[in-house]
Amino acid sequence: MYRRVINRVAIGATFLASVVVMLGAWTRLVDAGLGCPDWPGCYGFLTVPETPEKIAIAEMRFPDAPVEVDKGWPEMIHRYFASLLGFVLLCLSVYAIRVRAKISGTAKEEALPYGHIFGLLALVICQGMFGMWTVTLKLWPQVVSAHLLGGFATLSLLFLLVLRTRRERGDSDTELKKKGTSVGKKAALIGLILVVIQIFLGAWTASNYAALACGDELPTCQGSFWPDMDFGKGFDLTQEVGPNYLGGTMDNESRVAIQVTHRVGAIVLSVYLIWMVFVLWRQNHASSIRNALLLMSAVLVVQFGLGLSNVILLVPLAIAVAHNAVGALLLLSMVNLNYQIYRLQK
Repeated sequence: MYRRVINRVAIGATFLASVVVMLGAWTRLVDAGLGCPDWPGCYGFLTVPETPEKIAIAEMRFPDAPVEVDKGWPEMIHRYFASLLGFVLLCLSVYAIRVRAKISGTAKEEALPYGHIFGLLALVICQGMFGMWTVTLKLWPQVVSAHLLGGFATLSLLFLLVLRTRRERGDSDTELKKKGTSVGKKAALIGLILVVIQIFLGAWTASNYAALACGDELPTCQGSFWPDMDFGKGFDLTQEVGPNYLGGTMDNESRVAIQVTHRVGAIVLSVYLIWMVFVLWRQNHASSIRNALLLMSAVLVVQFGLGLSNVILLVPLAIAVAHNAVGALLLLSMVNLNYQIYRLQK
């Protein structure tokens, strides 16, 4: 019973986390990351100031940050949903503590993932801190990238909690569990790591405003297959704290280096995942693994197409948000694949 309750709450929280991730992308893409110059409110209010009286008070409090209502609301809506997610995880943690105290030491004790639940709560608290630093440090790229990665990590761990607490069906035959999962485990883990690296490259591209560094050129960039690039500055993780990073501060060669690296990473990742699907499909006959491979392949095709569309159409808002959302789906599909392989090896 307790496992079923946790599973249902985890499913709801996973959907909520996916909304938070998409809202974060939307906020970033409409340049609303500093729509509210303070945290957790907006110019000292719980909502975006819109009346002349409130706007006057807001601009008196923050004279260097004129009120832009159309940018304040995306930021506040993102905060509202993120706060709701934190509240849900807090409630889930309290429930887990009560369940643990109730069933501990009894013959009917269930193996519930307490550590997983408490770890999620800790992660979402850290995410709140990164959300604050995103504003107070004026979109410092290191913090913005870490905040985005933290959002993807929260979503992934919630989805893993769903998988861990659901009732398993099928593929229960002992002989089936022994087929081809050893090589598959390593290949799938490497694939998951490569997806995480590519997500970091996407986060770094976004936080340094390098998405348009090559314009709409494919497969070249600024008229060359290997344009002038400065990888040292492009991937400098020691950028100073202090400047307002809205719009980015890097020069052209640094941004080109980031964009080209992100493109190369997409190609490397796609080639590897295609090879991985081919190998795992031949070595595994378990329906759960094959279904996971089919799902991941479909998501990969969509994601690659959205990436190309972003370049050709110069990063339109709808496609850019979809690219973030499907990137999250690709990560979840790899989490699912790794989990199914691990489950069959137990």
